[in-house]
Amino acid sequence: MAQYSTAPRRASRSRSSFSNVNSGGRSRSFGGGNRSSGGNRRRSKAYIHPSRFVQVAKPSEVVAYESTNQFSDFDMHDLIKDNATKKGLITPTPIQDQSIPHGLNGSDIVGIANTGTGKTIAFAMPVLHKLMSDPEAFALIMAPTRELAQQIEDECRVIGKGSGLNGALLIGGSPMGVQLRDLRANPRIVIGTPGRIKDHIERGTLTISQFNVIVLDEVDRMLDMGFIEDMCDILEKASPVRQSFFYSATMDNKVADLIKAFTADAITVSVKTGETSENVHQDIVPYQTSGQKIQQLHDLLDSDAVVKALVFDETQRSVERLSDELLSRGFKADAIHGGKSQGQRTRALGKFKKNQINILVATDVAARGIDVSDITHVINYSEPQAYDDYVHRIGRAGRAGRVGYAYTFVKA
Repeated sequence: MAQYSTAPRRASRSRSSFSNVNSGGRSRSFGGGNRSSGGNRRRSKAYIHPSRFVQVAKPSEVVAYESTNQFSDFDMHDLIKDNATKKGLITPTPIQDQSIPHGLNGSDIVGIANTGTGKTIAFAMPVLHKLMSDPEAFALIMAPTRELAQQIEDECRVIGKGSGLNGALLIGGSPMGVQLRDLRANPRIVIGTPGRIKDHIERGTLTISQFNVIVLDEVDRMLDMGFIEDMCDILEKASPVRQSFFYSATMDNKVADLIKAFTADAITVSVKTGETSENVHQDIVPYQTSGQKIQQLHDLLDSDAVVKALVFDETQRSVERLSDELLSRGFKADAIHGGKSQGQRTRALGKFKKNQINILVATDVAARGIDVSDITHVINYSEPQAYDDYVHRIGRAGRAGRVGYAYTFVKA
């Protein structure tokens, strides 16, 4: 298969080219912003009986998956295979093994899989192969949060390194000048949140009528966050003749209805193995006063069992205040919320991933894009707005078959 070492027709060579950034660099090539840090309006808090926060972990037996393929077997561009090998990707996960061949064949895909199972690679490889094989192809990838969009960009950079493809990352908190520069370069791949993508369409800085490869990642979360109108508006403006990828951790009626409205003959690949929360030991921490509450959090975080903890609080101000309090008590902590710049959020998340800190205090919205596989504890310092939010929070522990722990502070 021929190698593509220069930028395809209609795409200029710019600092946003995949080939200009190595896998470790963060030279800013894609720019952007979304209209808010989350996209949803504050909901009134639903009452959740404390008994729903108590459950003994019931880890299911992990059955070894025997992959039908190796990455080297897929009928895709050699450059992608080489980059996958350099990244250490040899054997696909179930969602990758079962969906990549259909994606390479041009089929619409509906992928249902637990969070943290490799969905990004499952769509990134077919999308990049399409762009490298067809100079008339343009791809639009939508994700619910800045952090997830940035993670998708990172994966695409590594898998597409040396391809010459250029793109734009449209998320909040980064300079508008950078995103406008990248959009003027006629990007072949645009990654972003629905709100910011729609903003650019309305500004006239992005025209998507030629985008004929569409990816919606974490469809269920985008619906939960109130992006339904933005997503529908965007999909209606994209090329009517297109290949679509829909990936989600759940498939309820809302998700099914959205997908049905925009594709009639998608191939569904479902490898979901049950709720992640089943692997999480859940309990409550009763408290009476604010002084008692912070001391109990101190004692919990000070235990040897806590290796890496994600702590949720309700507002940007309370998250910042709690993070400062933990720092003053000698803990290695940082905060992530919508009031932080994108650079601050990226640095805090990077420190958390690299174990330079082991406690990250977050709001619900800011945490939705966090994909860190080795979180041992999720602590709800404030109760969630709804039980679905609770399930999503605690699902960040107990990954990869491990038992995680979730504690929810409840006023006695």
